[in-house]
Amino acid sequence: MTKTHRLRHLSVLISGASVAGPALALNLVRHGARVTVVEKAPALRAGGFAVDFRGHVHRTVLTSMGIWEEVWAHRTHMGRQSVVAADGTPRVDLPAELMSGDVEIFRGDLARIMYERTKDAVEYVFGDSVTALTDTGRGVEAAFERGAPRRFDLVVGADGLHSDTRRLVFGDESGHLRFLDHYVAGFSLPNHLGLNRTGRLYSEPGRCVCMNNYDGDPERAGALLVFRSGRLAYDRRDVAAQKRILTERFTGMGWETPAVLKGLAAADDLYFDAIAQIHVDRLTRGRVALLGDAGYGATMGGMGTGVAIVAAHVLAGELALADGDHRVALAAYESRIRDFAKGCQKISGNAGPFFAPPTERRIRSRDRTYRLLASRPLAGFFKRLTQKAATAIELPEYPA
Repeated sequence: MTKTHRLRHLSVLISGASVAGPALALNLVRHGARVTVVEKAPALRAGGFAVDFRGHVHRTVLTSMGIWEEVWAHRTHMGRQSVVAADGTPRVDLPAELMSGDVEIFRGDLARIMYERTKDAVEYVFGDSVTALTDTGRGVEAAFERGAPRRFDLVVGADGLHSDTRRLVFGDESGHLRFLDHYVAGFSLPNHLGLNRTGRLYSEPGRCVCMNNYDGDPERAGALLVFRSGRLAYDRRDVAAQKRILTERFTGMGWETPAVLKGLAAADDLYFDAIAQIHVDRLTRGRVALLGDAGYGATMGGMGTGVAIVAAHVLAGELALADGDHRVALAAYESRIRDFAKGCQKISGNAGPFFAPPTERRIRSRDRTYRLLASRPLAGFFKRLTQKAATAIELPEYPA
């Protein structure tokens, strides 16, 4: 790992060890910073959805981090996915570029790659979380659920859509989370369709069931459920209640839905959340900054992982350019990232209606549109379209 010493005097606390946190840690330790990452989960989280990267900006950043080749080696090799009718007949094939970008990798694999690169240089604290942050002007006093209080020069909230850091410093989530009228769920289940790095997507008005196989495992597949709804009241920790909601919403749906619901009942890895976006007035306040989904997140469709990787590169780079002066660096970070992140985030507003159009007419219109975009004459245009937001930033030359 190439390393400079511009930040050897800087101590940084990062809350969150999913993707954004380890990405920032990897960039910071190359400049000599002393980094602590605190993560609520008891260990690094494995599995999760597949995430993708698109265009030259994402590749430039992954290369500068020294992980491009390893990401490429662990790519999913996911192929085309098909929209199907109730009897399983394909209606339209979705090109791999639409769903998987230039390279796709499981979120857990990406996190592990960055963790392995940083574990000897970064202090990782699992099974703990930040409970209070006090900016004294000369540092930030952090209190923890389990550990003793500590002081840091800078704190970065990289703890996701429901960020505790954002709540503590920027206010309650209700003031920042914009609900987009849909919910999404994901879980693993038996691969009874025999899928091999392909997927099937079936929609009825206001709801969608997908089955995918990303890794060639003949035994296991992944399910994705999307449905249109008003705001629901539920406990995010009550998995049984979430399963009941999904069962009620999808009972009676055609295609393979009964088998998918059977898989849901046995699943031990359910993810369930609203499709939503995070909007904050500022990404930084004093010595605290928001990174990734905590500051400009979208549940799905907003290239959140790519944005987080780029933003981590920019935040660390600006700190290095400013020799650790947080006032200069955080202002530059905010200026460079805000419009780029919002441009990518804007795309996510289409995710719910794409998967679960509200009417049969909208479903047919979606299928016609993507059948046209997937045709050979428009294939190049389609690829450029999917990369436009991902490449809408000029990266400065940062210290190596």
